[in-house]
Amino acid sequence: MSLTPTKGCLLDLPWEDVLLPHILCHLPLQQLLSLQRVSKSFQSLIQLYLANMRCFDSNQIRAAIPRAAFVNLLKDNKVLQQLALQNCSGWLTDCELLPVIEQNHHLHQIQLKGCVQLSRHALVTISLSCPNLRQLSLAQCDWVDSLALRSLADHCKALEAVDLTACRQLKDEAICYLVQKCSRLKSLSLAVNANVGDVAVEETAKCCPELEHLDLTGCLRVKNDSIRVLAEYCPKLRSLKVKHCHNVAESSLSILRSRGVELDVEPPLRRALILLEDVVGFAPFINLQI
Repeated sequence: MSLTPTKGCLLDLPWEDVLLPHILCHLPLQQLLSLQRVSKSFQSLIQLYLANMRCFDSNQIRAAIPRAAFVNLLKDNKVLQQLALQNCSGWLTDCELLPVIEQNHHLHQIQLKGCVQLSRHALVTISLSCPNLRQLSLAQCDWVDSLALRSLADHCKALEAVDLTACRQLKDEAICYLVQKCSRLKSLSLAVNANVGDVAVEETAKCCPELEHLDLTGCLRVKNDSIRVLAEYCPKLRSLKVKHCHNVAESSLSILRSRGVELDVEPPLRRALILLEDVVGFAPFINLQI
């Protein structure tokens, strides 16, 4: 009997029991796509991996993804749980996204930040196809309107985190409908939207007792009254962003500050000292604990 060890091939290992769950899952997507060019066997292996992939993140591919390549990558996948396509504004339209959404009903996290070529039909399709959705980012998606958001609220009531930064078509009424239907929300961004005011913030506070993070940056119509309601109804609040909310004063923020809530604005006295130091190069010692 020969004792000479035989050289095995990576492809000789069990694909579904070893290669997919224990080896390929640790390789960057860019490298996996390169492996497809090694041989037909490697191409078959990578296609099997892509069909069973749970998470797709466009950031893992250094070069821009051609439309046809994206469609081909996910055409056989029906088990996606996380889909991150942020800043794919140069090529992503409804035509590419909708087929992926429609065949993946287990998605619980979708990131579409900056995907400006989509339309309201994308959000309606997400609403109807992803009943288990937990996290959704639509930041800088100015195509999001109130009707599409109502569809999301009606069908995705398990939502815990929603980013609507710079979705400027949305007004208080649309936000109120969302929080009334999605009372499990823990994180919500309404930043950079001059249409959002006290009505939306107060309704959010009253409907979402689990709220931990709220971003109101640049919401110029938000005032002290809604911040006080927020402090009263949201005992689990951990962070609040109100920079550039010029009608929000320390008189309302001090309640949250005393509870240890992280705020993105300094107390007035501390801000004055920082400005003074910038102007004259030093600031007098003042006991800020008094």
